[in-house]
Amino acid sequence: MTDLHAIAAYCDDLLGAAAFQDYCPNGIQVEGDRPLQRLATGVTASADLLDEAIAWGADAVLVHHGWFWRGEDPRLVGMKGRRVRALTRAGLGLLAYHLPLDAHPELGNNRQLAEVLGFRDAAATPLGDGILWRGRLVGPMAAADLAEHIASALGRAPIHVAGRAGPLEQIAWCSGGAQGYIEQAATLGVDAYLSGEISEQTTHQARELGLDYFALGHHASERYGVRALGAHLAARFALEHRFLDIPNPA
Repeated sequence: MTDLHAIAAYCDDLLGAAAFQDYCPNGIQVEGDRPLQRLATGVTASADLLDEAIAWGADAVLVHHGWFWRGEDPRLVGMKGRRVRALTRAGLGLLAYHLPLDAHPELGNNRQLAEVLGFRDAAATPLGDGILWRGRLVGPMAAADLAEHIASALGRAPIHVAGRAGPLEQIAWCSGGAQGYIEQAATLGVDAYLSGEISEQTTHQARELGLDYFALGHHASERYGVRALGAHLAARFALEHRFLDIPNPA
């Protein structure tokens, strides 16, 4: 039997958490008071996720999007207060890893997204703070066929902006809210860039840069890293693990 601090120390080392200047604290965000036998994982530490974790009998929750983001109101009131009370009354601990989980070369969101979508030669580039990846499709593919493949693999249709003519093969991607890296992706000479979200300017950038853009959904693009990390921890520490996928259209 292990505890939350042992899990956090292991994850800190595995993910190289100290190397990141992040927007939130990585590691333990709330201490629990229970021995750790059941670990629930999910994308975001929302009330719905906490409710499902508590109902399952989890001892701790591990997420990609935790709490205490830079610039937000630090008071534990309102919605945040209700979330914290639910967690602490049940005695659960909360672990969160943000950028370290995007970047990890094996368990990270970008690597795992490549596995789910079947990208070849997937590798991180030095661009985008080290979390912009590139690779290639299994072969040249029409944009409509790639959109259909993404929809089948992720369970939701992407938003597609056409920026070039002809088939796609060389691609770049970064999970989550990384549409702002589109200009850096274009410098790689790829045919398409994929991320989780789209902004008003993204459409114009894709057209003017001459590459296709696919917005996969922030949640849909970041389900796989935390699930992989949870499975890894379960095997390493003999834990029960359950990934809780709370539906989110964004």
